[in-house]
Amino acid sequence: MGSVDVFARSNGGLAMDRLSTGSHFHANGDEQRTNGSLDAASAVIAELAQDTTLKRHKLTALPLEVGARVLCRWRDDKYHPVRVIERRKLTGPDEYQYYVHYTEFNRRLDEWVKLDQLEMESLEQEGEEKADDKAGSLKMTRHQKRKIDETHVEEGHEDFDAASLREHEEFTKVKNISKIELGKYEIDTWYFSPFPPEYSNCDKLFFCEFCLNFLKRKEQLTRHMRKCTYKHPPGDEIYRSGSLSMFEVDGRKNKIYGQNLCYLAKLFLDHKTLYYDVDFFLFYILCECDDRGCHMVGYFSKEKHSEEGYNLACILTLPPYQRKGYGKFLISFSYELSKKEMKVGTPERPLSDLGLLSYRGYWTRVLLDIIKKHRGNLSIKELSDMTAIKTEDVISTLQSLELIQYRKGQHVICADPKLLERHLKAAGKGGLEVDPTKLIWTPFKEQ
Repeated sequence: MGSVDVFARSNGGLAMDRLSTGSHFHANGDEQRTNGSLDAASAVIAELAQDTTLKRHKLTALPLEVGARVLCRWRDDKYHPVRVIERRKLTGPDEYQYYVHYTEFNRRLDEWVKLDQLEMESLEQEGEEKADDKAGSLKMTRHQKRKIDETHVEEGHEDFDAASLREHEEFTKVKNISKIELGKYEIDTWYFSPFPPEYSNCDKLFFCEFCLNFLKRKEQLTRHMRKCTYKHPPGDEIYRSGSLSMFEVDGRKNKIYGQNLCYLAKLFLDHKTLYYDVDFFLFYILCECDDRGCHMVGYFSKEKHSEEGYNLACILTLPPYQRKGYGKFLISFSYELSKKEMKVGTPERPLSDLGLLSYRGYWTRVLLDIIKKHRGNLSIKELSDMTAIKTEDVISTLQSLELIQYRKGQHVICADPKLLERHLKAAGKGGLEVDPTKLIWTPFKEQ
């Protein structure tokens, strides 16, 4: 009993009061009462120990440190491993929000969460390692671990060196804008975009869908829309087919529009893009047209003069319009412009993860369609001239499909009909087609 008394006093004397009733031994040896007293003492000790552990856990774990790893309840109502990227204080005692990266998913799903979404029993502070991980790490030298760190590059950042990638991820690690309103859509953003500082505390921005001015409040947008005279992107309409239009916007002539478009696009593109140096770029804006005006669904940008032969710099289909064939349309359109210029083209690197998938699909469909229909031998150069696809892209695509071999100093195409059909089926449909006869455009020439 002495040890129980000491433990109880150390916790404020509460347990001593609770044990004092019916806790004395009696001379008549009442065994049942004795066992009851011991059981009561054990229960109180266990309860106090648990309470002390919880208090200690709360004191050491909250607020969570940046770098902590824990399970988090996602939108599918299941728990997934996350790493805490940042934290911010809310109004109220000990109230924090945590910006987390779901380690199983792309950064576009990073988000702010509250404590009740986290499974605290799974918490690992930064620097902690599971036993299995620790044992495995002992088998690697420091040099090997450093090599893994430097070569583990997130998809879409293959052209970044390790230092540039770390700088990029540190600068863009937290989304500064969570949502935007554009036309009839409210859209969740994917990535950080370097808006001016006065917009850094805005959870949601409101865009004019025609001139792309962005505002902090809905009432500001309403007033703006009453005055805005734009009903389509500023620039020349160079393509119209049904309800689809394409406008060419010169970054030098429409600098504010070009910059606003880049701010908007960066919310959905993780890799580096341009913000202010829009003078040297042309922007091709794809729109759906109705009696209210021409509503942007996506765009691509292109350097006016590219020494590397790039025919596309950035490409984006806005989230509400994705999976409708618009991305394939934009890629195809960029190559139709290259054909008009009588040049071969290639997209600027690095490509985003979605951009790379779209290009692989486009190259596969275009090249295999020609190979399938063509009778007789075809050279890589002929394929490139017919499609305006750069020879390096032709070779890499056919190599990835195992349709090309290197024999006697030259590449030879192996066109087995069954294999072609299988690859074409895997590449999927071509989406919306560009009608070259509806393209009214002349290549850019400096005034």
